[in-house]
Amino acid sequence: MNIVIIEDERLLAAELAQSVCELEPGAVISAQLHSVRESIAYLKSNDLPDLVFSDVQLGDGLSFEIFVAANIPVPIIFCTAYDEYALDAFRVSGIDYILKPFTQSTLKAALQKYKNLKRSFTGDVSAEYEKLMSALSNQSAKPASSILVYYKDKIIPILLDEIAFFYVKNEETHLQTFSGKTYYPNKKLEELEARAGNSFFRANRQFLVNRKAIIDVSSFFSRKLSLNLNVPFPERITVSKEKAPAFLDWLAKAY
Repeated sequence: MNIVIIEDERLLAAELAQSVCELEPGAVISAQLHSVRESIAYLKSNDLPDLVFSDVQLGDGLSFEIFVAANIPVPIIFCTAYDEYALDAFRVSGIDYILKPFTQSTLKAALQKYKNLKRSFTGDVSAEYEKLMSALSNQSAKPASSILVYYKDKIIPILLDEIAFFYVKNEETHLQTFSGKTYYPNKKLEELEARAGNSFFRANRQFLVNRKAIIDVSSFFSRKLSLNLNVPFPERITVSKEKAPAFLDWLAKAY
């Protein structure tokens, strides 16, 4: 069984590949792909796999774009962190999903479903992918409820309500919780900003702050604003004078 994995988080892709090979010793991971563009190019120029595992939200778009562009007649198991409200969108002919963070039991069940469906799979699902793209594009405007982070040898979800702010230090993104814990989400601040929704504000290039973390705001040098937080942090977080009006408008609103 030749398998392609499409996942923008490289560590998660490697863990998925290892788990699949443990459950299916005869499986061969033909490729681990990390973007819409890379996946389209690969699938158009290489032999088709027997099965694809694919994340839904990639760094450069929704993975459904891949399968519309490449139009591959191959069963796909989607790996998603979407909430329950979106899961009905995945129940289409010949397609299954597993929730992140996945377990051996859910992965085993998905592989078994693939084996059962393989006999009747027609491959004519391009119209279904277009429906999924439309449904998920509408859903993507809604913020995620949690962010996946890596902690020791595990991948765990952290609720957005538990996150005080995200920040970049030494070119690495950090996540600071209200309880004082620090995690590493392995995503760029721009992507986290899109996922976090209106409860968070991009104060500057380095900080994305939760409204609930702000006690008050003080005037600072050169008409900047300085944020006073309810979470201890050694650095001063400021908002530029250019962003100050938008920030104050955001702060005044109840989300």
